[in-house]
Amino acid sequence: MSKRNFIKHLSCTVSPAIPRALSRSFASLPTLSRQSSQGAHPNQVIQDPYALLKEDPVDLVSSLWVKSFSSPTDIVFPNLTGFLAKFDLWVLAYQRTCAHVTGTFPPRNAIHFNALHSLLSLRNAVTRNQFKWDDKIHQLVRSPFDKTGTRLISKTKLKATLESSEPCFQDRVVQEVLLMILEPVFEARFSVKSHAFRPGRNAHTVIRTIRSNFAGYLWFLKGDVSEIFNRLDINVVMGLLEKAIKDRRVLGLIKSAFRPTVRNQMPRADNEKLRTKKKKGTKKKILQENEPKPDPFWLRTFFDFAPEEAAKVPNYGCCGIISPLLANVCLNELDHFMEQKIIEFFKPSPFDSIWKSSIDDGCHNPSWPEFVPSSGKEKTRKMDYIRYGGHFLIGIRGPRDDAVQIRKEIIEFCDVQFGLRLDNSKLEIEHISRGIQFLDHIICRRVIHPTLRYTSTGGKIVSEKGVGTLLSVTASLQQCIRQFRRLKFVKGDKDPEPLPCTPMLYSSQAHSNAQMNKFLETMADWYRYADNRKKVVGFCAYVIRSSLAKLYAARYRLKSRAKVYKMASRNLSRPLRESSNNSAPEYSDLLRMGLVDAIEGVQFSHMSLIPSCDYTPFPRNWVPHHEGVLREYIKLEDPKFFCELHRSIKRQGLSLPQDEVSDIVWHCKVCGLRRHQIDV
Repeated sequence: MSKRNFIKHLSCTVSPAIPRALSRSFASLPTLSRQSSQGAHPNQVIQDPYALLKEDPVDLVSSLWVKSFSSPTDIVFPNLTGFLAKFDLWVLAYQRTCAHVTGTFPPRNAIHFNALHSLLSLRNAVTRNQFKWDDKIHQLVRSPFDKTGTRLISKTKLKATLESSEPCFQDRVVQEVLLMILEPVFEARFSVKSHAFRPGRNAHTVIRTIRSNFAGYLWFLKGDVSEIFNRLDINVVMGLLEKAIKDRRVLGLIKSAFRPTVRNQMPRADNEKLRTKKKKGTKKKILQENEPKPDPFWLRTFFDFAPEEAAKVPNYGCCGIISPLLANVCLNELDHFMEQKIIEFFKPSPFDSIWKSSIDDGCHNPSWPEFVPSSGKEKTRKMDYIRYGGHFLIGIRGPRDDAVQIRKEIIEFCDVQFGLRLDNSKLEIEHISRGIQFLDHIICRRVIHPTLRYTSTGGKIVSEKGVGTLLSVTASLQQCIRQFRRLKFVKGDKDPEPLPCTPMLYSSQAHSNAQMNKFLETMADWYRYADNRKKVVGFCAYVIRSSLAKLYAARYRLKSRAKVYKMASRNLSRPLRESSNNSAPEYSDLLRMGLVDAIEGVQFSHMSLIPSCDYTPFPRNWVPHHEGVLREYIKLEDPKFFCELHRSIKRQGLSLPQDEVSDIVWHCKVCGLRRHQIDV
């Protein structure tokens, strides 16, 4: 028998002898040969991943941003597969995914060859329509900390992996690539009225826009369409995507992500065996050296303070991080609908103090946009709109009947466009005198009589008494108390009593103070544009300081907060220790030897240490910094604009810096350095 026939005979005779349980375990693991056989053609040549790394991925994404913003908003992108096939983008997506999972951004030259080869297989599977979302058994790319592909796993762990709702690592990589491709395409089409889930825009830009542009409105319509985050018709989404993208491969990849995931379940007999096993006591999990640590306590506490408008984030099927972008694509139709309504609703009045002739002349005083002078009975009919996520706010200058009519039209539009059945409870109409709460800030107004000074003819400064209304944006103290009560920092409502901060019971005094200082700094920044910033931040500091004092009183057996403040001072910066342990070394000696951390005092212990409200004027036509730079770059790339700019400089007799440098170089080369020194 030849050697080849002997090997064939040996493989045929040995394979039935493999135990069934062992073969089942092997079948549940993704091997490299199976991955390559699924995503490769029979006559395909294996590609070298390093040979495909030719371009800078940042330059590729930047070119797509420039193309999107330089083209008309109604342009259609017929082919995005070229960007989807760029291996450099996949490497960047892998780096960003590793940074999200592990907490560190790996350099490009530090990625292992096996990871690049697996990433190339994933790219080929996506471009050939062979990729399956949420396939946790046959993963082409795994997390750097995932070792299940190299060793056998138990049935219990396999079941937990299959039934877990945590997305796959390779799904996150594909989502990153799609986000880098889709975001510049739709950012150029989005309305300036939306501020959530977009780069350069956040809740602070909403507050500043309201302070700058919403003065003078009497009725406010606060709407809630966040139901679209829970359920969204796939046909509506695909129809809106096809207005900008005609690439079938990209559209098919997004459509397949919307389908409900089918969890792979183990056989019923195996489940019965697992249920009959007794549950053993679970041990505390010990993090590995390279395993990412959970968020610190102060950050988790601040996230729990998120307002209602920012607490809900959309998540559709396996779309993951591109779900907010798809939600904005749908709600962008509502934004454009309201922009058209704003133009139709505007009716100027020459007897009003603002918006007398044009829709853009309302800012009579750019340095003080919150103040609106009093006017006659006939006022300009005007409306403004702003949206953050699934919540929007409409300001109306006119009678209440106009607000009722606008609400009716919005209900009809959402029913026709999105299939949402909204009632009046989702679209509340409130007068500004009652105060409107939005993003945990209360929008109201008050009548003031300021002294107006202006320069008359002849250069004489005239001072006269005026009257008008001032828009006020304050932080909701009651909402802050509710959040503290929900997090078990206080008890009671009218007169809240601080409770001890029990999650920090086993932390040192230095670590507890440092954690709470970071939380207070973040809260002070969150209420940066509130008129009562000092008051609300002072209340937060009082709650945190009292909570820590009660904790220290229980930990060091001091019985009361008064004794804690007496020993540790008002800001709790002095070291505390138990009165019974007199043999312990002094804190100063331990600090000098580096055995303890320096204790940082709790911030904002006095009202004078709390920063005031930031009243910096916000431009009416504000755009994020990256969009402004992008549009300036596009202008300079236009030859017509550059030639016109050059002619205007020559016409005005100005000199370019390049001309000055060329003259200096010419004099140095032709006339010598001595001539240049004499001229200078």
